[in-house]
Amino acid sequence: MSTVRREILSSPDQGTTRDAQVYEQIRELIVHGRLAPGTRIIETEVARRLDVSRTPVRSALQRLQHEGYIVTTGSGRQLRPSVAPLTREDAWELFNIVGVIEGLASRQAAALEPAARERLVKSLEAINQRLHNAIQPENLDRNLLFMLDTDFHHTYVAESAGPRLRILHDAIKPQAERYVRLYTSALWGEVEISVQEHKQIIDAIAAGDEEGAQRAVQENWRNAALRLNQVIDTVGERGSW
Repeated sequence: MSTVRREILSSPDQGTTRDAQVYEQIRELIVHGRLAPGTRIIETEVARRLDVSRTPVRSALQRLQHEGYIVTTGSGRQLRPSVAPLTREDAWELFNIVGVIEGLASRQAAALEPAARERLVKSLEAINQRLHNAIQPENLDRNLLFMLDTDFHHTYVAESAGPRLRILHDAIKPQAERYVRLYTSALWGEVEISVQEHKQIIDAIAAGDEEGAQRAVQENWRNAALRLNQVIDTVGERGSW
């Protein structure tokens, strides 16, 4: 491991504990697919890979298991943790949970003062236009599509959600992102539908329609779950037996 990585893990200036930093690193490996669904997690190997002791790794794995990133089989000394598989049922649950959380945030966004709401709407319109432009065949960049879609939802959450809602969002959203990242090549053809659904969200926020904004976000995520499930039915689940 590089000296820079070791300094990041040990520097008190980072404002987080070593346990938290190791947790973030392992979660990133899982979310980005570098630890693939179904991969067996061996504590000593993870500690060696991150150049840390087993103590923060053990703490991180317990937290990740609690949040659903890791599952275990066996018991006692035979306990075997592995990266949670990507399944049809799990995708449906996660996407609908995200829809509920972000729906509450969009409801609060629609309740903002007119000036703040207008600024937010302009930001959302700009992102959604970029997303529309990015799906043209000559400009297709799947990583850009993912980034813009993520930015769209993050923008109204960051602008309007309270601290508790943000904590819930930060905990659950990356789990949904695992699915989008892995299945993005099969989903990109549906992005134009998302652009139109985003416009309904924008229109409701612009009109100050709290119920409409919440409903539009939840429908966007529910429809995304349906689209993803169709893809999973075609190409299969990942990491499950």
